[in-house]
Amino acid sequence: MAYTRESALDVAQVLSESLPYIQRFAGKTLVIKYGGNAMTDEALQAGFARDIVLMKAIGINPIVVHGGGPQIGDMLAKLSIESKFINGMRVTDTATMDVVEMVLGGQVNKDIVNLISRAGGKAIGLTGKDSGFIKAKKLFVKHQAEGMSAPEQVDIGHVGEVASIDTSVLKVLENSDLIPVIAPIGIDDEGNAYNINADLVAGKVAEAVGAEKLMLLTNISGVQDKQGKVLTGLSTAQVDNLIADGTIYGGMLPKISCALSAVNSGVTSAHIIDGRVPHATLLEIFTDTGVGTLITNQNKDA
Repeated sequence: MAYTRESALDVAQVLSESLPYIQRFAGKTLVIKYGGNAMTDEALQAGFARDIVLMKAIGINPIVVHGGGPQIGDMLAKLSIESKFINGMRVTDTATMDVVEMVLGGQVNKDIVNLISRAGGKAIGLTGKDSGFIKAKKLFVKHQAEGMSAPEQVDIGHVGEVASIDTSVLKVLENSDLIPVIAPIGIDDEGNAYNINADLVAGKVAEAVGAEKLMLLTNISGVQDKQGKVLTGLSTAQVDNLIADGTIYGGMLPKISCALSAVNSGVTSAHIIDGRVPHATLLEIFTDTGVGTLITNQNKDA
C-alpha cells in the first residue's frame, strides 16, 4: 500500500501516540471477550486476529474468551433439535449440551485458533474441561408465569455459572508464546458439563488472573446516556447511579454487572467496546479516544 505524505504522517502520529500505552501494558494480561459482529464478519475476524497477535508480539498477554450462541442455534436447527428459551436463556438438555460442546469447543474454538495462526500467531484452544480449570455450578433461573403470585426457580438443564477458576494452566501459557482461546464450558465435581455465559467467564477469568483489563466486544457503541451519547471514563459509583436512574437497563445490565464485578475484584479497568469497528481492541488500548465505555474502580465513593 502506497502512502501519501499526509497519510504517512497520520500513521506516524498514531504509532507515536501508542508508545506510552505499549510501555504501560507490556507484561500485563488482558482478557478479551470475543463475540457479536466481530465474530461473524470476515474482515472483522481477520482484523481481530491481527490485533491479538500484535498484542502478544509487543509483550502483552491476551486471553480470548469467545461466545457462539448463533452458531449453536444454527447447528441445533440443522439437527432438528428445537431451541427453547426461558427469560432469554437457552434450555439445555443433554442432547443440546452435546451440540453446545461440539460447536463451542470444536468448531468455533478451532476457527478462532486458526484465524490467529493465519495472522502469524500461536494459539491453543481450551474449554473449562481441560484440567478442570473452570469449575461450574448449576444456574437456576427465576421465572414468573402469568397468574403466579411469586417467581419460581427453574432448572434449565446444563446451564451454569462459574464456581471457581484454576489459573495454573493460564499461568503456564502466560510465560509461553501461546495465546489461550477459551470456550465457556465448565465442569462440576461430578464431571457434568455446563454452558456458561461468555461475558461471565471472561469476567471471572480476568478476576482470577489479576488482569489489567477486561474487554467485552459488543454490537453497540458502548454505554449511552438518555440522549444516546456514549459515556466513558466512568467510576463504579457512577455506573451504580446510571443503573438506579434507569439509564442502564435491559440487555446491557448483565455486561455491566460483569464489568462492575471485575473492577471491584481488582481488575484495573473494564471496557465495553464496539466490535463492529475495525481494530476496535487496538483503538481502545493504544489511542487517547478509544471506541467504547471505560469503567474503573477509581473514585468509588465520589
